[in-house]
Amino acid sequence: MINKVGQIMLYVNNQDEAVKFWTEKVGFSVIAEENGQGMRWIEIAPTKNSETSIILHNKEFVAKMSPELNLGTPSLMFFSDKLEQLYSELKMKNVTVGEMVEMPTGRVFNFADSEDNYFAVMEKK
Repeated sequence: MINKVGQIMLYVNNQDEAVKFWTEKVGFSVIAEENGQGMRWIEIAPTKNSETSIILHNKEFVAKMSPELNLGTPSLMFFSDKLEQLYSELKMKNVTVGEMVEMPTGRVFNFADSEDNYFAVMEKK
């Protein structure tokens, strides 16, 4: 039986730019990096002991290896207990952020990475 989400595959055009965005702008850490058999992947996460991590894969390489895969960006919802601070920091780092919106489940905003993929962040205390 499945009991948790372990990794999320994120297919990007430029892995180095993606790592730079997620670590320098969002504050994630690189957990691991593999480069073998022509395939490079980088594991990132909000903290070293996060239960779920994101694997950055080279979109072009994966498309050649597995043309049947859907390489679209997953719709990810992150949680933050410091939503206002995160919102301000992302804006200061010139990250494209949407308006802060009040939802029945809490406040939320979206942001775009360096490849114009959008992700959301919801306040969770």
